[in-house]
Amino acid sequence: MKRSKTNFENTYEVMHEKGHSPIKSWTRGVPFDQNSKNQLKNMAKMPFIHKWIAAMPDVHLGKGATIGSVIPTVGAVIPAAVGVDLGCGMMAVRTSLRADQLPDDLSSLRSRIEAAVPHGRSVFKKGIQGRARDKGAWSDIPDDVLKAWSPLNDAFNIMTEKYPFLKNTNNINHLGTLGGGNHFVEVCLDEHNAVWVMLHSGSRGVGNRIGMHFIEQAKKDMERYFIHLPDKDLAYIPEGSDMFREYTLSVAWAQDFARINREVMMERTLEALHDEIPIPFTSDAVAVNCHHNYISRENHYDKNVWVTRKGAVSARKGEMGIIPGSMGAKSFIVRGLGNEESFCSCSHGAGRVMSRTQAKKEVSLEQHIKAVKGVECRKDESVIDETPSAYKPIEKVMEAQKDLVEIVHTLKQVVCVKG
Repeated sequence: MKRSKTNFENTYEVMHEKGHSPIKSWTRGVPFDQNSKNQLKNMAKMPFIHKWIAAMPDVHLGKGATIGSVIPTVGAVIPAAVGVDLGCGMMAVRTSLRADQLPDDLSSLRSRIEAAVPHGRSVFKKGIQGRARDKGAWSDIPDDVLKAWSPLNDAFNIMTEKYPFLKNTNNINHLGTLGGGNHFVEVCLDEHNAVWVMLHSGSRGVGNRIGMHFIEQAKKDMERYFIHLPDKDLAYIPEGSDMFREYTLSVAWAQDFARINREVMMERTLEALHDEIPIPFTSDAVAVNCHHNYISRENHYDKNVWVTRKGAVSARKGEMGIIPGSMGAKSFIVRGLGNEESFCSCSHGAGRVMSRTQAKKEVSLEQHIKAVKGVECRKDESVIDETPSAYKPIEKVMEAQKDLVEIVHTLKQVVCVKG
């Protein structure tokens, strides 16, 4: 067993093929399928990996790169590894409310949150998702959203001069909106019965379009220069190029959008809580707001590198983070231990063990309803792909990374809003 600079015992395992970078995985006691291993091995073949790739316990197959991976690079970045939900992440706030101050009927609270935060997406024609009058976007931009957009506006205008197609994206009309899939807003209770609000979302339509543009441009460059890759989704942008500069600036903007998006939704959710509960309460001045799908310029092992966290959270020593479970499962507020072996990172959640299609085929509605018993949430067939059994057991995920983070609070949701 190896030890890190912080002199605590690590629980990672190593895969290493000759001529390629090692892969260190914190996966003891949790599923780690062969497809994910193969995808990581392809990544390890890239010549600009710094030291090794770190795989978190929620690791599972992804598009472009394995979800739950930490990829440090020197001299290049891989846009598809960063993905298209740029800056996707979590925010959590503890309130002064207690569990017994919540209403007995939580359905009204869920309805208030759903009314305050646009979520999901309208479908107007079979197989085609519509934009006009989209229930998941603003038609008339509220004043608080206009105010929140202000620090993003100038840089957005500069980007649209370079990339006019961004004008036609959902940008300001997606600020303060949730989206669908595994994005959520939850009201939770901690181990002391304090009430928390926790949410998960990213850079929405505009971030998706930025990510897709640069992924396609990187692929075209690989073809133009006859660069052969183990996987076409590993197309990269070399540092020093004009495209690299444009990419990193655009991603930084999208990550700011994602952070502000969560802040707007949090404020609106807390207002909904105030409207529903006629009891004065406060919320912590310092909230946890962390990305888990992003790039960052960091120093590791005495070298400045680009770190891509594809479904992973920064966990520097003392840094606070959020690791959510699935619907019906526990979630955790954690404090980083600063383990350099993982490039100071931890998992971003439980990690899927079933694809969305597989979950809908194998899990019945009755099983789903039983799994989310006690949670005020949607209990229909459209959310079965998010059912708890589609994910790894969060307790085992936490055990596998006990040398990466320490648990500060354990949360259990009582209300869950999904798109």
